[in-house]
This record gives sequence, C-alpha cells and structure tokens, in this order.
Amino acid sequence: MLASTTTIEIEKIAQSKINEVDFTNLPFGKVFSDHIFEMDYRDGVWSSPKIRPFGKINISPAASALHYGQSIFEGMKAYRRPSGEVVMFRPEANFNRMNLSAERMCMPHLNKDLFFEGLKQLIKLDEAWIPVGEESSLYIRPVMFATDEFIGVRPSDTYKFVIFTCPVSGYYAKPVRVRIETVYSRACEGGVGRAKAAGNYAAALFPARRAQKDGYDQLVWTDAREHKFIEESGTMNVMFVIDNVLYTPSLSGSILPGITRDSVLRLARDWGMEVEETNVAVDFVVNALKNGELQEAFGVGTAATIAHIDTIGYAGTDYKISPIESREFSNRVSKFLQDLRMGREADDYHWMHKVQ
Repeated sequence: MLASTTTIEIEKIAQSKINEVDFTNLPFGKVFSDHIFEMDYRDGVWSSPKIRPFGKINISPAASALHYGQSIFEGMKAYRRPSGEVVMFRPEANFNRMNLSAERMCMPHLNKDLFFEGLKQLIKLDEAWIPVGEESSLYIRPVMFATDEFIGVRPSDTYKFVIFTCPVSGYYAKPVRVRIETVYSRACEGGVGRAKAAGNYAAALFPARRAQKDGYDQLVWTDAREHKFIEESGTMNVMFVIDNVLYTPSLSGSILPGITRDSVLRLARDWGMEVEETNVAVDFVVNALKNGELQEAFGVGTAATIAHIDTIGYAGTDYKISPIESREFSNRVSKFLQDLRMGREADDYHWMHKVQ
C-alpha cells in the first residue's frame, strides 16, 4: 500500500486540460497530466512538498545540473483495471533503484514517506488521466537534479525532486529492428551505467540516430572495452532464447538493473526454464542466428514491457528472427504480466500495489 502519513500542500489547477486530449491517439511522452509534485533538498533535509498545476520550473543558468550532469530519474506506470481499481507494478523497486542512482551520483537519498505520499496524492488527483485499455497506462516520471548556483566541479548542496505523469499507449507499435553497436559505447566498466543517470541517455543519442537513419529502431550496446559482449538495448535490457535456454547479460557496473528484467528472470526460473545470466558474446548470438538456433529475442523495460525484436543487424547483415506468433516464452511472459496488471492473474509475487 502507499502510506498516507505526510502533509503535502496542494494547489489544484483552475481548469483541467483533459478535455483537450484525444485518448484514442496518445503519442508516448508528449501529453502531460494536470499536476506535478515537487520538493526541495536544503540543509540536509527534504522539505516544502507540494502538488501544483503542471508548469515550468525556474532554475538559475548557473544550476549545477546544467553544467555537471547531476540528474537522475525513474520510469513507472499506473494501470486502470476493468474494475476501475488503480494499481502500480513494483513501485518500491523503482524507489530503491532511484536511491542507488542517487548514491552513485553523490545525491541525497529520497525520503520514502514523502516519495510515496507525493506519488499517491498525485495519482489520486489526476486519476481521470489514467487511460482505459489493455495497452494504456499512466507513465510516471520521478526526476531529481542539482540546483546549486555555483560554477565549480563538486556535488551540489541543494536539489529539486519532481514527479509528473503522462497518459500513454504502447511504446512500440510493432516489433523492433536493432543493430549491434561495435564502435560507440553507452557506458563503461567503472562508470555510471548501472545508475539511471541522464547523461547515459545523452551519450546514446548520436549512435542511435545513425542507426535510425539506417532503418533500425534501437541499438544493442556492447562492452566498451572490446565490443565483444552484449550489454543492453536502447531503453531496455535484452534477452535471447537460444536452444530453449534464456540468456541475458549478467549485471555489471555498465548495465542498468532493470525491474522488468528481474521479474522476467524470476518467472522463467519458476516456470522451469533454464536461465543463463552470463557474459553473452556477440559471436555466440550471431552464430545462433546463422545456425537457426536463436528462437526469440526481446527487450524488457518499464516503457516497453516486452518488446519483440524482429531483426538483428550485425556487420552489414540483417538476420530475421522467427515469427512473433511462434515465440513461446516471450509471448507467455508478456501475457502473464498483462494479466497480472489487469487482475486476471493471482498476484502471488506481491508485485502489484493498489493506489488508495
């Protein structure tokens, strides 16, 4: 449950924008709900929590985040079940990961009561923005950034924390085409790849744009040292079913510990599937493609949940993977997670949290 313990100042919007939105045509991440939660970190404590109408944030041009990159975020979702009940998927895991990101980036830990009370009240206030539909949800973006007005390389003493929300439909409208990247790197060993830091995504933009110009939707990143091992794919962790074994790269300092990743691996093991969390060599995947042993490839993440990979490009050759309808495991796990969110599966794992 999302606890109710903290007093938060609430300023409601004078006129909701909801009637201006076409909920049958929701582009991902471009439509924003009415309100925003925010609070400030100063003198060693989080204070002044409030919910106000969605709008701009005033910051100094000397704010540390703009110059030295102290900025982290999370991605979460709220779902409306056919009964009208509103639920979230593993929000405590997101909270814990955000604090791990904060620790790596020399930022303060979030207060759990304030985080969940702000989240609960924000969702309650904008509940009408949660779309109805199997593939629809309210995407939730918590973000923290440094606000010191100071030009100098050191951790900031002050921060702002914000949560805002977007009604969304599916992230990918169709299976994705990916290319294995062997020149550019997303993150390196000893870096901040395991943190959900804004700079990781900035580093990925240029090579991703090059791939998109060549007809690919995403990149599959490889290790920064030799580009011999698979890491993750764009906004997702990546998994392969090869000869009936589920392979995924083991977590390292350069790979984001995905919550959907963790959930899928637990389901696979509980269903009796052989799972290998290991160094997944590019050559191993490519040879499996050439030999017809790669049965399934897919990305896992909050935005996409399960994103089937249709084609993998490597060294100038595109390898087509088996038709989506023939993919036993990824289809099963996708259906299970959807049924769990909608209340059709028993929540034996205690992953779903009611927003009350």
